[in-house]
This record gives sequence, C-alpha cells and structure tokens, in this order.
Amino acid sequence: MDPLVRTARVTGLLYLGLAVAGGLGFLLVRSRLFVDGDPAATLANVTAHGSLARAGVALELLTVLTQALAALWFYRLFRTADSFAAGAIAVFGTVNAVVILVSAALLGTTLSVRDGAQVQLLYLVSGALWSAGGLFFGLWLIPMGWCVLRSGWMPRALGWILVAGGVGYVLAAFSEHVVPAAADLLVLPATVGELWMVGYLIVRGVRRTAPQPEPQLQPQL
Repeated sequence: MDPLVRTARVTGLLYLGLAVAGGLGFLLVRSRLFVDGDPAATLANVTAHGSLARAGVALELLTVLTQALAALWFYRLFRTADSFAAGAIAVFGTVNAVVILVSAALLGTTLSVRDGAQVQLLYLVSGALWSAGGLFFGLWLIPMGWCVLRSGWMPRALGWILVAGGVGYVLAAFSEHVVPAAADLLVLPATVGELWMVGYLIVRGVRRTAPQPEPQLQPQL
C-alpha cells in the first residue's frame, strides 16, 4: 500500500473513533444522566447508573485520545501540501482535546460527589466547555478544508464544505449565547463534511501521490 494512502486511512480511522466516542459520550450518555434544571434527578441518575456514568467518563477520555492522535496524523498527511495549514490542524485539534480533557475530569468528579447542586454544576460546566471548545473545533476544520483544496487529493467540494463547516462552528460558539436556535443550523455543513471526510479517508485514502516541490531555477552565468 502506498505510504500516503496508509497514512490517510489511519487518519480516517482515528477521526471515526473521535466521532463515535464523542457522539456516544456527549449525545447519548449525557442525555441519559443529566436533567436540566433538576439537580436531584441528575444526582439520582448518576447514583443509580454508576456504570453508565463511568462509561461516559471513559468515552470522554477516548474522545481526547482520538482527537489528539487524529490532529497529529492530519499533520503527517497534509504537511507536504501546506505545512502551515497542516500545523494549524494539529494545534487547534490538540487545544480542543485539552478542553474535552477538562470536561472529562469534571465528569469524573461527579462520581464521588453526593450533593445534587454540585453534580448539576459540574455537568453544566462540562457542557459549557464542549460549547466553547466548538470554537477550536471550527478552527481545526478550516485549515483541514484548505489542505484538501491545496493538495488536490480529494474532491474540491469536500474542501469547501469543511471550510464552511469550520466557519459555522466558530459562529455557533458565539451563537450559543446570542441566538441559540441558530447553532444547530450553523454546524450542519460541518456534519456533512466530517462524514464525507471520514468515509473518503477510510475507503479511498487519497486519489494521487503527494505533490513534488517545483524545481528551483538556477541562475545562468
């Protein structure tokens, strides 16, 4: 297998792991435990479903792991296409992983707290971290889309959708506090782009070899 294709497929698998861990942890487990506006119910859920609560923490940690590794592998994949943009993917992805790491620590704390108000507060702060971290998630999608456009290894439409999705995530981070109803619409392009990106990386990898640097002209004496 071509080394570039192998790198692309490993990147795609890490990105898939990020999507699955993040989706299960934030959308499924959290919704089963956290009851907005009812600290007593939230505490009762965490106490009665301890295994599920611990699984939620594990999924957040898995999200951190796959996010950090995916950020590094995206750099490895795209560094020959645009080293600055590839570095931006690595930096913004790592920062987002750190934000989720703090959220995981907060959720882990809920396992040993027996005060409903404190458990509720920890879940609220955790959710706020995910919302604020969307700023860096958007910033990681923008250079990712740019690298797709620069490399020519994937459809150009995918690159533009990722850029639009990244801008949408950045705007959604602010919209959460100004126009909450618009946040879901703003991140829709990102969802489409991410699913397309994961599928393309795993199934196809890249559609051509890495571009070679243009030869430098030597001055004639």
